[in-house]
Amino acid sequence: MIANLISDTVTRPSEGMLEAMMKAKVGDDVFKEDPSVNALEEEVASLFGKEAALFFPTGTMANQTAIKLHTQPGDQLICDHYSHIYNYEGGGVSFNSGVSCRLIEGNQGRITADQVESVINPPDFYHSPKTTLVCLENTTNKGGGAVYDFEEIKKIRTCCSNNGLALHLDGARLWNALEVTGESTLAYGEQFDTISLCFSKGLGCPVGSILVGSKETMTKALRIRKVFGGGMRQSGYLAEAARYALQNHRKDLKNDHKKAKELEVVLKECVHIKSVEPVITNIVIFSLHNERNEIYFLDHLREKGILLLSLGKGKLRMVTHRDYTPEQHEYVIKTLTQMNVL
Repeated sequence: MIANLISDTVTRPSEGMLEAMMKAKVGDDVFKEDPSVNALEEEVASLFGKEAALFFPTGTMANQTAIKLHTQPGDQLICDHYSHIYNYEGGGVSFNSGVSCRLIEGNQGRITADQVESVINPPDFYHSPKTTLVCLENTTNKGGGAVYDFEEIKKIRTCCSNNGLALHLDGARLWNALEVTGESTLAYGEQFDTISLCFSKGLGCPVGSILVGSKETMTKALRIRKVFGGGMRQSGYLAEAARYALQNHRKDLKNDHKKAKELEVVLKECVHIKSVEPVITNIVIFSLHNERNEIYFLDHLREKGILLLSLGKGKLRMVTHRDYTPEQHEYVIKTLTQMNVL
């Protein structure tokens, strides 16, 4: 048996999704003539109360486009030190936009309005970079799937508005956060200037992310996407996968969260585990007592058909997803319970 818990990006399209993809009506999206893409963009924009949306091949490209939209070379953005845009987007913040990051050490990847306020550079002090953008991530990837308190988001929005800063949300796993909190997509749309959303993680699509914002902003984003090489042709096949997922897969996220919580319980009882980050959604991050044993730990589980991701220095990650079956889950729990290899 193979249980791949490296990421929720390892899923395959469901039968219903494949059927929807094959029935897609397509055109050339570079000319904005793909009816399926246009329908997806309209649907998601409406979902968040935004004027427009733009479909992207990747979440990284959507985030990088948003950063370029809100900044000029030499500017500085504020984000948590665990942020995906800082750690896992290939240095694109500096390469693509010529922008530096003012890092904040938050709580599991979540920062507060007070922290943001304290690091905004004075706009008239020309010796320091101009602060123009704040980027949040919800849920937090490196923070272990933690979810923002929406009241704190509103406070950050107020801070940004008072200081003339834009606010972007890396919402790659926002669908997971919404499943936990029950907050509305419209409420999120009111707080952020732009939001990126991923379809290829918890929702199980093969490819695809989207960026929402004002009509003017998305018109500018279209040019930036072109510069980044993100123009796709008959991408309606992918758009239909995303539309199917929105209509049919969101309700299944709670099963991923339940399994992740059960893994947390088992890991806390494992003699080799030093600590487990609090599990809120579908990400489980834990640390070994002795980081030098990481390779042996991973190799042993791999021999058992259980695949994990190393975050380095004895810290490991599991991510539950829709293709992680109850049978696999039972097998993983049994293996971890019986594990006595180090």
